[in-house]
Amino acid sequence: MDIKFTLNEVDVTLRTSPTRRLLDVLREDFQCFSIKEGCGEGECGACSVLLDGKLVNACLIAIATIANHRIMTLEGYRTTERFEAIKKGFAIAGSVQCGFCTPGMVLAAEALLCENPQPSASEIRSAIEGNLCRCTGYTMIVDGILTAAKEGAGLW
Repeated sequence: MDIKFTLNEVDVTLRTSPTRRLLDVLREDFQCFSIKEGCGEGECGACSVLLDGKLVNACLIAIATIANHRIMTLEGYRTTERFEAIKKGFAIAGSVQCGFCTPGMVLAAEALLCENPQPSASEIRSAIEGNLCRCTGYTMIVDGILTAAKEGAGLW
């Protein structure tokens, strides 16, 4: 089956089985290695991507369902000015430890800040609750997103 979609602002067509997971397609066919398989059940957020601007778990999505939609991974997002603001916020707050959860956290921050450019700490905690981090205890991640919102004021 031919499936057409937009990946990181580029229109693509892929011939593949319609039941393949988006996670596998992105990693195997498009070398988007920021997306990781953690749990395979949509619980950890390691496979987070933006689907039409909304945060989703790529491990739960069949590739056929994304036809004519927009997918953004960290590989595409990291070329944006908003990414630079989030990266700076995370660096200032010391939000990054091992890096396994970072791509999903960054995309969760982007989705939140697009909807609410000045979120509270409570709103941030709610927005990232589907992304597990075993290193930081979340306080530094929340601080990083708060800092990013200030540093990037006007970008979202």
